[in-house]
Amino acid sequence: MGLTSVGIGSGMDIGGIVTALVNAESAGKIAKFDVNEGKLNAQISGIGALKSAMSEFNDKLKTLAKAETFGSQKVVTSSKDYLSATVDKTAVSGTYQIKVEQLAQSQKVGTAVATDTTSPIGEGALSIKVGSGTAFNIDVSATDSLTDIMNKINKSDDNTDVTATIVNGELGPQLVLGSKKTGEDNQISVTATDSGAGTGLSDTFTMSEVTPAKNAIVYVDGVKVVSDSNTLDKAITGVSLTLTAADVDKTTTMTVSKDTAKTKTAIEGFVESYNSLMTTIQNLTKYDADTKQAGILQGDALPRSIQSQLRTMVSSEFDTSDGKQVLANLGIKTTREGLLEIDSTKLTESLKNDKGTISELFTSENTGLSAKMSGLVDTYIKSGGIIDGRDNSLDEQLARIADSREQLSTRMAAYSDRLYKQFNAMDLVVANLNSQSSMLLSRLDSLPGVVRQNK
Repeated sequence: MGLTSVGIGSGMDIGGIVTALVNAESAGKIAKFDVNEGKLNAQISGIGALKSAMSEFNDKLKTLAKAETFGSQKVVTSSKDYLSATVDKTAVSGTYQIKVEQLAQSQKVGTAVATDTTSPIGEGALSIKVGSGTAFNIDVSATDSLTDIMNKINKSDDNTDVTATIVNGELGPQLVLGSKKTGEDNQISVTATDSGAGTGLSDTFTMSEVTPAKNAIVYVDGVKVVSDSNTLDKAITGVSLTLTAADVDKTTTMTVSKDTAKTKTAIEGFVESYNSLMTTIQNLTKYDADTKQAGILQGDALPRSIQSQLRTMVSSEFDTSDGKQVLANLGIKTTREGLLEIDSTKLTESLKNDKGTISELFTSENTGLSAKMSGLVDTYIKSGGIIDGRDNSLDEQLARIADSREQLSTRMAAYSDRLYKQFNAMDLVVANLNSQSSMLLSRLDSLPGVVRQNK
């Protein structure tokens, strides 16, 4: 690049002069880039905070959009010794007296006693069936022992209803088949067919009952209920009972009532998330006159539009089967600051006396508060939505600044090169002049009769 520090000819700091001139030319532009880049990065951060708050709010809306959030029932039993219970929203509130007389039981049948578990039983086939189900067949070879037959039964792809095990009793081993299904309708039937010589298979598989099948017997408010299973799904509307022990002299009191706590928690979560979103928007767009500090999205139409639309929705009327409803009817009101607050007592009372209109207010498809708000929020936060569009626009502006920085750097490099060439050329001229001056003085000093006067 030529001379870059002190000029040989002129004694000037060419490097320092060039650097100062380049900096003077570029400093203003770089400062402007830095300011604009800082603003854009702040806006990207603000848009990210807005999107995050809206996503959290949308999650709460999705909970409120579910029908099971409203009108759900809860169940409490006075004892867990004999049964447990679950309910769905169709259960009728009330108190039920339940007695368990007998648990459902599966049948078990055993073969005749065999000599041992390893000797062949006899060739043939077994057909095994449980209740009205489909029979499955087991082929028994002449060399199969009791153990072999047990394994074939348990490993059969067609067997879904029976387990086989060997019990070594006092008289010898027996193969015991147990039904996987409880109840008197699920009796086990076994048909043995001999082939080849002898009748060993059919003799051994002359089955006898080891454990009888039983139905569950329950009394609900004195009404006898019989079931082939210990899980009763239809004994009481909307209630599923699971029986665990039996004692007809013991009564379990079961109480079904509205689960208003679940609904109230969901509504409180909605209000809290709404207020968080509105506070985020206020902080992003506010101007503090005392500190003269503006929010990073102050003056931006996007957050203001979201804020306005959501405020309009929470103050709107919604159609229900009981007429038009507003959030204020539930004890949810808007404060002067534009946030929501809950009158807990009024909300609890509203939920207690609700006949389904609260669910309609929030969950009605397309017209309910949750559906309308979620639809609005989705247009902003979904992939390719409005906020993504704003992010892309800001990223493009940052990319243009980066391009401008690169172009400026290229121009300043060229400018620096040009300056160095100019100053170096000047330095060379000065060097030549100095050299000529020295030579001339030297020749003058060498002339006869010339005496240099020293100062």
